[in-house]
Amino acid sequence: MNRIDKKFKELKKRKQKAFIAFIMAGDPSLAITKKLVPELASSGADIIELGVPFSDPIADGPTIQKASSRGLKSKTTLPDVFNLVRNARLEIDTPIVFLIYYNLVFHYGLEKFVKDAVRSGVDGAVIPDLPPEESKELSRIAKKNRFSMIHLLAPTSSVERIKKVDSVSTGFIYYVSLTGTTGARTRLPKELSANLRKVKRITRTPVCVGFGISTPAQVKEVQKISDGAIVGSAIVKVIEKNIGKKDLVKKVGEFLRAIKTS
Repeated sequence: MNRIDKKFKELKKRKQKAFIAFIMAGDPSLAITKKLVPELASSGADIIELGVPFSDPIADGPTIQKASSRGLKSKTTLPDVFNLVRNARLEIDTPIVFLIYYNLVFHYGLEKFVKDAVRSGVDGAVIPDLPPEESKELSRIAKKNRFSMIHLLAPTSSVERIKKVDSVSTGFIYYVSLTGTTGARTRLPKELSANLRKVKRITRTPVCVGFGISTPAQVKEVQKISDGAIVGSAIVKVIEKNIGKKDLVKKVGEFLRAIKTS
């Protein structure tokens, strides 16, 4: 049982749902990210999802693509992000998961990636371009090291697909609320509740919902029918809006507290 499993167990005991906050490492600089990670934890994030900058993301909308570009511009590398988490672990015990594309993992080396991640204090990874059928070797290494492999489900997923993803996912399942890329939306899809109820009838692994969640009302709506809400683009927009300002970190913390508790 790693930090993610403990967190969901703790939340279930308190009859609460997870609030997961996403930021991109190195956006706008590693120095700022080092301050943002503990700020997210103290502002109410139950789990922190940390993006690793990549040049060709396939699941990200314009807001997170721009954040990734800023991360690359600040010359942020995978070893840098490992080091960042290692330092964060001196301050916080909040579960941290990577949002990372498989090219980076493959190039780094599967076993080396998992072992360095665990040693640094990373608890799991969401790899959008790695389907379960292609993840057997990485999953084997991850299981051996108690590292969570978080797979994705979508509104188009069949019953067979839901069962497959549930059987191979650890930590939680990332449910994509809509067909399309990431990005804040004014309203969530009408069919989301029905889709999630179907998924929850089949799955045993916690299911958390991302893509398009940007308001307190949407967070509450999603948490009623799932095990947690993931907010990314809305937080990244706050960062983007405040680049160069002294109170950037404070503004992000204020936004998080408002969207979680309102």
